[in-house]
Amino acid sequence: MSKTILITGASRGFGKIWAEAFLERGDNVIATARNIESLNDLVAKYGKTILTLQLDVTNRKQCFDVISKAQKHFGKLDVLINNAGYGLFGTIEEANEKEARDQFETNFFGTLWMTQAAIPLMRDQEYGHIIQVSSVLGIATVPLLGLYNSTKWAIEAFSETMSVEVKGFGINTTLIEPIAYATDFSGASGVKSRPLEVYDGFKSFVNEQLKTMPYGNPYATGDAILKIVDDENPPLRAFFGKTALSWVKQVYEKRLSDWEKLKELSEAAHG
Repeated sequence: MSKTILITGASRGFGKIWAEAFLERGDNVIATARNIESLNDLVAKYGKTILTLQLDVTNRKQCFDVISKAQKHFGKLDVLINNAGYGLFGTIEEANEKEARDQFETNFFGTLWMTQAAIPLMRDQEYGHIIQVSSVLGIATVPLLGLYNSTKWAIEAFSETMSVEVKGFGINTTLIEPIAYATDFSGASGVKSRPLEVYDGFKSFVNEQLKTMPYGNPYATGDAILKIVDDENPPLRAFFGKTALSWVKQVYEKRLSDWEKLKELSEAAHG
């Protein structure tokens, strides 16, 4: 039986690739974006199985309206994929107030508003699957993406909490954790803070390190997202990318080692 899937940020990147993967196999897709003209090619190819809706995820009312329109159009909503988001590049000191607030408004609050809008519908249906496109940077961090990292850590926290709260209603939760992929994440999609000269040397060092990273093929994620959606017992977290698990293992081994060294201090602080 075909599924009905709503994807935010479907104009390009993972969102558009996944939209076409679902449409290709016969699912119904509600593809949302700020600019829906970028989805005209999918409309021409797949016709009535795709509904495009303009959406600014920072507008909470519009998020609820889009969920309502999707349900009225297709009669149900099996899966919500919260994919809308972008990267803010720069050091913590360089980010101005507007850049910091905008980053959270889109990445964190946009995901929260769409999630809150979908839960009542899925609760009434007694089934549903909410998929949050987080990042491996929601578990570990890299320099120059500090506020982006922060939004993903926040998404990790509320989604893990929510997964327990809504499980009894038949709603599953999954956090997708991509590592570096060859998308336009650092190009047209990204925002760069005004640079401070004092960080030039550090940035050059970090960027040289990042050049050695193997970037994944975003089109290879299509089959993976189909398997996550089709899983009767979907995972809470799923890494996308060859090097994600090995890197996170190193990060957690270091954390555990550091915490073990402070065991006596921690226990003494208990009283």
